[in-house]
Amino acid sequence: MKFEKRILPNGLRVILAPNNGVESATTLVMVGAGSRYENEKNSGVSHFLEHMAFKGTKSRPTAREISTLIDGIGAESNAFTGKEMTGYYIKSASTHVPLALDILSNMLTESLFKEEEIEREKGVIVEEINLYNDTPMRNIGNIYEKLLYGDTPMGRDIAGHKSTVTKFNRKDFIDYMDSLYSADNMTVVIAGNFDKEEIFKEIKNRFSGIKKFKTATREKVIDIQSKPLVSLVKKVTDQAHFALGVRTVGLDNEHDRYPLSILSSILGGGMSSRLFYEVREQRGLSYYVRTNADEYTDCGYMATFVGADPKRLEEAIKVVRDEYEKIISDDEITPEEVLKAKEYSKGHFVLSLEDSQSVAVLYAMQDILEDAIETPEQIIDKIEKVTIDDVKRVAKRYMDTKNLSLAVIGNFDEKAKFEKLIS
Repeated sequence: MKFEKRILPNGLRVILAPNNGVESATTLVMVGAGSRYENEKNSGVSHFLEHMAFKGTKSRPTAREISTLIDGIGAESNAFTGKEMTGYYIKSASTHVPLALDILSNMLTESLFKEEEIEREKGVIVEEINLYNDTPMRNIGNIYEKLLYGDTPMGRDIAGHKSTVTKFNRKDFIDYMDSLYSADNMTVVIAGNFDKEEIFKEIKNRFSGIKKFKTATREKVIDIQSKPLVSLVKKVTDQAHFALGVRTVGLDNEHDRYPLSILSSILGGGMSSRLFYEVREQRGLSYYVRTNADEYTDCGYMATFVGADPKRLEEAIKVVRDEYEKIISDDEITPEEVLKAKEYSKGHFVLSLEDSQSVAVLYAMQDILEDAIETPEQIIDKIEKVTIDDVKRVAKRYMDTKNLSLAVIGNFDEKAKFEKLIS
């Protein structure tokens, strides 16, 4: 899968990933801005700003004008905010890429941030926060990261807190953009069917006026743990949820990240994985069980997520912990398991790239977060090169059951019993 990277005089990066075998294209703008760059007072501003981008620009003053235009060409549009990046995209028929570029460039350069729109959107954001809080299966990841990183930008929810988002005003958004939305902190990606030279000319016309400046820095992660950690969020639900895991590495550690990905697949990457078999198939403890290896630029973790009957939650936690302890044994991991996990990882990766949006996000995230881009073929090759010795090495290095972290959401009063389970 070929791509071409170009850089405008103002430092804005352009990635062109043509695929003439489809009739659509995804136009994506990604910015190196996210909740990690916030502070206690403006927590949630990155996410709120993403919402406000669709609420009116000088060229198209109302949200309805923007949405009507997008709907009128049968396109899909949305945005997403992470802790280290924010993306805005429009997926459309290939003939409408110039219009998509025009709409997105307007959002980034001439958003109005009307006070009345901000006030209305506060209610939307609050309801979004309520949705997350009322969905434990989704919120358990937030609780787990808060346990790892504490009251820091990395530990706070991306959506912010009701007490902060309800106080934002127009100046907050402008100040935030003026601190991070520099041309050289942005990547524009076009993936799909398009004419490279024609579209590059359109990008130059619409994005060359964005200014380049020195962007704000972020708080460094203190990724140290010397004892087991437990967080308990009391909530009355029919199903309790937990995340149990260990600290690992970030995107900057290529030596370990790919073996860790294979290890996570062995543990909980599919219906034949160890934990799915032990927790669900053998004991009927849970409907869902999965293990993820998640990385930020300079830190990461591997965690298993489970939803179970509150009466059997302790049993489920113990099963996961036992599997963690087993996997560090010298003769525990087999060549067959490693081969299956690699094929599983490669297969899911390939399937995820059948959509131009996924291709655009892959290239943009690499460019923003790693400042280097690898093709899918190169990534698959790195997965293929992982050996059984690599997997055993990272298992012994990171699966330290003396420093587990456990987050729980459920109708429980005593944290002590959970602390005993992982001590």
